[in-house]
Amino acid sequence: MVNVKGYISSNFTKSFLTIFLPFFIIISLVFLVRIAALTSQIQISFGELILLYSYSIPEIIFYTLPLSFISALANLLVKLSQDNELIALYALGLKSKKILSSLVILGLLFTLLLASISILAMPLSKQFYKSFKEEKQNDAKLNIVPGKLGQKFGNYYIYVKEKKEEKFHDIVIYNRTNKASEQFFSSQTGQLNQHQNITSLLLNEGYGYTYSEVKLQQAQYKTLEIFDSAQKKGFVFMDVEKYWSRLKNDIKYMKKILFFTFVSFIPLLSVYLVAAFTMINPRYQNNHSFIVTFVTTLSLYLIASSLQKWGTPLTLIIAIISVAVLGRWLFNTRVAKYF
Repeated sequence: MVNVKGYISSNFTKSFLTIFLPFFIIISLVFLVRIAALTSQIQISFGELILLYSYSIPEIIFYTLPLSFISALANLLVKLSQDNELIALYALGLKSKKILSSLVILGLLFTLLLASISILAMPLSKQFYKSFKEEKQNDAKLNIVPGKLGQKFGNYYIYVKEKKEEKFHDIVIYNRTNKASEQFFSSQTGQLNQHQNITSLLLNEGYGYTYSEVKLQQAQYKTLEIFDSAQKKGFVFMDVEKYWSRLKNDIKYMKKILFFTFVSFIPLLSVYLVAAFTMINPRYQNNHSFIVTFVTTLSLYLIASSLQKWGTPLTLIIAIISVAVLGRWLFNTRVAKYF
């Protein structure tokens, strides 16, 4: 029996990696595009882009593993059925429940892995991501693109015609102080300065205009320094215990933990559900592995999404028990009754 377990586990591993790696790469590309979009707000190097991507790996794995597990499980059991290997094991006196026991253990291990990722790794990685982003924004390493409209420096809108080395040329700045008053500044040159985490824009040789409903004022300046007055909030990093302790007072975190918990249970809950329709006799039954994978994944994720919107801890327990009982009943009725 040990050899049978090893054989099934070995084949499952091959099938799982064949499915998991393409899914992982595709979802990684989506996250990389999202991270690359940050370059319109802040300047990041290639190394920093990879660092941000590494913070997203726990989330990528969390959403990739359940689907990969269900697909690999369905493909494995159908392949063993079509190759008559399951029939051979039945003929040797092995029951279907015994054959499936190694996959149940794998489902339990995957469930524990997903729970660890969602409860421990994801809160930390998301905080690292957010901390890095806020730090870069607070450092005001702004990517002021020459010729682009709508760029902001603090509370000011800024337009730069061109940039040579570290200096901006032909600068126009607009600021609306209130509903009835506006300010314009124009300058021949300017540059960003930073001192003790305070960022400013130093303008040289220009004019300033203040407009209101009753008057227009003009001032000429040799140098003018504009400070980034936008309010900056320091990021407060929390450990895992403190992060999840907020669920007592914040319904948002309560719903999130319900979703994470149910998704973590998907590998374990799906074993009997999938096996009920993929442990088949190839002479009398057809291969419906794709439909089984699609329907099982869709149904389980619909339950998880419903829990995130309307669930409570009680409904979570009821959902897990109901799916487990349904899967076991279907397996006993369709498979274990005959094999």
